[in-house]
Amino acid sequence: MSDSIVSLIGVEKSFGKNKVVKNMNVEIKEGEFLTLLGPSGCGKTTTLRMIAGFEEVSSGIINVQGENVSEKEPYERDVNTVFQNYSLFPHMNVFDNIAYGLKIRKRPKDEIVKRVNEMLELVRLEGYEKRRPDELSGGQKQRVAIARALINNPKVLLLDEPLGALDLKLRKQMQVELKRLQKKLEITFVYVTHDQEEALTMSDRIAVMNEGVIEQLADPREIYDRPLTRFVADFIGESNIFDGKVKSVHDGIIDAETPAGIMKVKGNGFEAGEDIHISVRPEHIKISDDSVAGFDLRGKIKDCIYMGTFLKTSVDLKDNTEVKYSRFEKDESFNEGDYVNIYWNPERAVAIKVKR
Repeated sequence: MSDSIVSLIGVEKSFGKNKVVKNMNVEIKEGEFLTLLGPSGCGKTTTLRMIAGFEEVSSGIINVQGENVSEKEPYERDVNTVFQNYSLFPHMNVFDNIAYGLKIRKRPKDEIVKRVNEMLELVRLEGYEKRRPDELSGGQKQRVAIARALINNPKVLLLDEPLGALDLKLRKQMQVELKRLQKKLEITFVYVTHDQEEALTMSDRIAVMNEGVIEQLADPREIYDRPLTRFVADFIGESNIFDGKVKSVHDGIIDAETPAGIMKVKGNGFEAGEDIHISVRPEHIKISDDSVAGFDLRGKIKDCIYMGTFLKTSVDLKDNTEVKYSRFEKDESFNEGDYVNIYWNPERAVAIKVKR
């Protein structure tokens, strides 16, 4: 990956008085798998549709390969889109669905046959060319839609929740397939989903969106381990989030006071008296019979849920805050109803600035 292949510069979109995308600035690298992730209504699909040309920008510029395409029609942009509902032609067989784009461009018949066969092999549907869409499974339909989008050799493939209609097992299989295709073809994928696990599994980078704004753009590990905002910490995976104030800061370690109790977290750029959010993943929580220096978090184990390889435990603290805690079954012998002290390694917690 080197230079940017898609750039959004100050892009905004309004529907009447409702601004759904706000001052978006993104550089999408050539050959990367970028995911737009967020809850329903955050603006991710609208952003994708603006790149595709199905929605006009209200303001700003969209460049594809350095060319401003903001005023161009969808067919004039070197991008193709795969939709959640597949949008296959029901009266056409698999071969004709995949070949449609080449036929529209009036490519020679022998080239069409060659390219369609290449696509069938790529998406592992050899022998299915004469079947109609109603004779295919959901995963097979999705692969036909992807093959149809790829046959024109687009520089960018846009995918709008393409796995949303599939069952869990098939969705996981297709995640692997899509990542395999993307790596093999080295095409830029811009992928929209509200599924956090899907985004973490497939992406090179993730843009977490909230109310029309990108709250954080980073690789999956950075997004999960070092969320920049309370929204990102809460939206990505499970997290325990405490709201409080900084009591003191010594050598980069913050002593914080929250309604749940006293706690420690590593962080820079904070001052005494400042409001703070502290995020701790369940797998980083520790429990003990004894109190731990710098922590005053004592509570009662409420329940333990067996999840196969680990137990999900919740602890109710004195202010009724529920702390989620994951542990391997063999690690400790605490049981429901036991009173325990909660603590963690301050370096495994995240200090988050409070938005003003």
